Amino acid sequence: MTTAQIALPQKLIPVFEGEADVRGAKGGRGSAKTRSFAKMCAVKGYIYGMAGIKGILLCARQFMNSLSDSSLEECKRAIEEEAWLAAYYEIGDNYIKSRDGRISFVFAGLDRNIASIKSKGRILVCWVDEAEPVTEEAWTTLIPTLREEGEGWNAELWVTWNPKRKGAPVEKRFPVNSSDPRVKIVVLNWRDNPKFPAKLERDRQRDLEERPEQYDHIWEGGYVTALEGAYYAKHLQKAKEEGRIGFFPADPLMTIRLIADIGGTGAKADNFVFWAMQFIGREIRVVNHHEAQGQPIDYHLAWCRTQGYEPSRAQIWLPHDGETQDTVYDVSYESALRKAGYKVTIIPNQGKGAAMARVERTRIVFPQIRFHEQTTEAGRLALGWYHEKRDLDRGIGLGPDHDWASHSADAFGLGCLIWEEPKTMKPLQYGKLPIV
Repeated sequence: MTTAQIALPQKLIPVFEGEADVRGAKGGRGSAKTRSFAKMCAVKGYIYGMAGIKGILLCARQFMNSLSDSSLEECKRAIEEEAWLAAYYEIGDNYIKSRDGRISFVFAGLDRNIASIKSKGRILVCWVDEAEPVTEEAWTTLIPTLREEGEGWNAELWVTWNPKRKGAPVEKRFPVNSSDPRVKIVVLNWRDNPKFPAKLERDRQRDLEERPEQYDHIWEGGYVTALEGAYYAKHLQKAKEEGRIGFFPADPLMTIRLIADIGGTGAKADNFVFWAMQFIGREIRVVNHHEAQGQPIDYHLAWCRTQGYEPSRAQIWLPHDGETQDTVYDVSYESALRKAGYKVTIIPNQGKGAAMARVERTRIVFPQIRFHEQTTEAGRLALGWYHEKRDLDRGIGLGPDHDWASHSADAFGLGCLIWEEPKTMKPLQYGKLPIV
């Protein structure tokens, strides 16, 4: 009897050892996770088929309009790398199946075909590749379909993804180092790939040099903190390199300046934002961030109280529409905040081009900004995403894009706008005292 050996990155060996309900890997580009999981999927199929077990290997992605969007080609190449797998499987233009008729690869998109998965037959392995955008609804529908089990085996869910959002459903459902011994997830990056190609190494070095704000996400499996082409991407990266994102808590002796971008209380209202800043000499210290959608003013005041931002310590700055009445509660933010005891300043409308004026002002003062890392993460993600809307057909910019990030970015820009250069004290003038 001969024994076949499969070359895998060292980190993946414990993932595929023993019994499991979930196996997975997340990380950046060039880690070999996709090819490794494609190959192990074929290996699992071989083991089941040789044991006389019939079923399907379901290879899914959230979005799959056609087979060209699937993992079909990746699975073909993985199988062709191993002569004994190539001998077991029959590979056609649009299919992969075992020559004994027991095992078939099936490819499906979860966004359109999730309901039909229940009728696919006995699922032995479901491998979800590029799982970052998979919705919670899709996971809720998919996982209960993996219920088959037999003597010494059970249907398994395999998951691979490149991290993007910290709050993505896949991140919450499948944490690394899970306390459940039947959930085996690891982080896998380029340095874990013993066959990391020279071409990819050249690409990696170029990204490190030319796109440092994107490097961590692309190659190290970090979350997206700065969109390429975003207004503040390079500034945030430089702040990180210079140690200006770290432990910078509020000075208890200095005023807390709460800079707002107002929303509303309707179901489709814009988000309400507070940035908590302190102006300490030439330093703009950003100590906190708050954002919520559709909540009444009392909700935001409650947040202020939990943070210790009482009227005796904090002042509030509102944009020009802070005087406008809320469509649901028929009261302006200015009047409600003043009634709560806060000193409120309305920042006048800057007129046409106000959004870009805030961007330019923020870029100028960014070297003076320090962020308290722990409490400003969500706000910094918004700043890193805030970008120009483009007309791709004509290749022109249309100004700042109004999306989920713009509310925090607008409030942040107002905070930078109201900062003023500290006044320099005039030196004392000395003279001679006349002697009488």
